[in-house]
Amino acid sequence: LALADRGVRSSVVRLAPTVHGAGDGGFVATYAQIARDRGFVGYVDDGANRWAAVHRTDAAALFRLAIEQARGGSILHGAAEQGISIRELAEVLGARMELPVRSVPPQDAAEHFGWFATFIALDAAATSTVTRESLGWVPSGPTLLQDVDAGHYDR
Repeated sequence: LALADRGVRSSVVRLAPTVHGAGDGGFVATYAQIARDRGFVGYVDDGANRWAAVHRTDAAALFRLAIEQARGGSILHGAAEQGISIRELAEVLGARMELPVRSVPPQDAAEHFGWFATFIALDAAATSTVTRESLGWVPSGPTLLQDVDAGHYDR
């Protein structure tokens, strides 16, 4: 970003914690695998914490816009959905995978989720209002819950 002062049109694109789509091997795929291994879809405490999300085609469109139009030194946020509650994600995933859904007490999260416990408990909502306004970025891909319901994480 410091090179913007020298005329380099650089920018940083900060993507939502969940970049989803068919073939995704990231956080939601990991979450689904833990659910398969444990026999239920768990969420920490009341599951009110949220994850921002963006479909991979929308993320790709944002990178293209950043290269073509972003002001040098800009910081852009790629979040099509500001925050989906983990409990809502768990419920859709559980229905799709035909697994029960239940709370995992915070003190048991590390044992249940392993290395993933920190991530599943994060409240990682994010907004992309400034990015949308500055670049005209309009995400149009499926939502995270639509991708889950379409079966992209059943395997």
